[in-house]
Amino acid sequence: MKILLTGANGYIGMRLLPMLLERGHEIICAVRNEARLSVSEAIRKQIEIVEIDFLNDPTPEKIPNDIEAAYYLIHSMSSSTSDFDEKEETSARNFNTYLAHTNCKQVIYVGGIVNEQNLSKHLWSRKNVGTILGSGNAKVTILRAAIIVGSGSASFEIIRDLCEKLPVMITPKWVKTKCQPIAIRNVMEYLIGVLGNEQCMGESFDIGGPDILTYKQMMQAYAKVRKLRLFILDVPFLSPKLSSYWLYFVTSTSYKLALNLVDSMRIEVITKDNRLQKILNIEPISYIDAIRLAFERIEQNQVISSWKDSFVSGRFRKELKQYVKVPVYGCLKDKQSIKVDDPKKVLENIWSIGGKKGWYYANWLWKIRGGFDKLIGGVGLRRGRTHVNKIYEGDALDFWRVILADKEEKRLLLFAEMRVPGEAWLEFDIDDNNVLHQTATFRPKGLFGRLYWYTMLPFHYFIFGGMIRRIANK
Repeated sequence: MKILLTGANGYIGMRLLPMLLERGHEIICAVRNEARLSVSEAIRKQIEIVEIDFLNDPTPEKIPNDIEAAYYLIHSMSSSTSDFDEKEETSARNFNTYLAHTNCKQVIYVGGIVNEQNLSKHLWSRKNVGTILGSGNAKVTILRAAIIVGSGSASFEIIRDLCEKLPVMITPKWVKTKCQPIAIRNVMEYLIGVLGNEQCMGESFDIGGPDILTYKQMMQAYAKVRKLRLFILDVPFLSPKLSSYWLYFVTSTSYKLALNLVDSMRIEVITKDNRLQKILNIEPISYIDAIRLAFERIEQNQVISSWKDSFVSGRFRKELKQYVKVPVYGCLKDKQSIKVDDPKKVLENIWSIGGKKGWYYANWLWKIRGGFDKLIGGVGLRRGRTHVNKIYEGDALDFWRVILADKEEKRLLLFAEMRVPGEAWLEFDIDDNNVLHQTATFRPKGLFGRLYWYTMLPFHYFIFGGMIRRIANK
């Protein structure tokens, strides 16, 4: 079957893509930037990639006429606290315009459970998108899910951060709200199972795991699996805004995502319809088992996708290619060079930088800088990295964004997403003479930008000098 996969670089899309290929389907991946599709060369050779921003005016000729089914996995909740619903509506309408010129018979969409009248803005928007998709030419299959539990999912990572970092919590009243979490493996089974299934076309289904839990019970269950001591005291006087700040400072979530999540956490999301489970004969995975399965992936360094690599996890908003050419004029630079004995080993060191490995020298200073950055509204070091030794263009790397990662050219270029009075790049490359070059470039904004650079110079002298020596194994 020829399938259009939107959101191919997202948390669900990246897991779904290889599964569809394994089943022999022909896949067209719709992404905003081809360079950001974080898949192996082996997978790239099996797929067709089209660059489409569904917020822009449609150009229907980009999509082949003979597609038979499409997955709609586009989500804008994390990008804004005010107009994300308008963006989601625009994307859905433009998507319908694209499909109107094709032979597509089925659209599969993952929304949220909406069994209450008083919906949050997020859940209302998810419901509205489903309605818009249903007005198109193709029959729509809507899968309505609550919290998705899996390695790298936003919900799982938030619970993980809270329980691992805070043995004692004073929590808002939304921790008593009930929900029905579902394992990412079950979500994948449903997404594959409904494809081409006549019983599922033109239908909406609730999908969930076997457990109905409050958010408090979910955290307690996590602590039990991880053998952590956890004391939770819930109080009624924490406002949604204070709750959002609490999530932002303690967890790896962005403030915009935290605000939208808190708004939805007051709504119970429990399945009222289990028809699909019976139709597809799917065995639901318990919440406890979902956590254990997630940690199996984490411990084996096999996390396929993470919400943290999305642009909405930081302050990056422009196309990557706008930053590939590092500016020369009006910039301040710190250049370091060192001869290396084993360029292959050094390249592996460069490709392993950040995350748990750290920055090779004076990690405590990097942590202080990350803590200060988060205090003033930046991303801090909270995102880490998704893979231990793989880097793709567009990936988040602590408070940097990967702009270019070319192992053949032996070059890695990062752009700073930390709060700085200007723009900053960090580049590593190894030349033909086996000399490692490390260049920090800063384009200051105004007088304060220059004062910032010169204030940091003493730290740069130790940090950058020590870092290049450690990377080169000197």
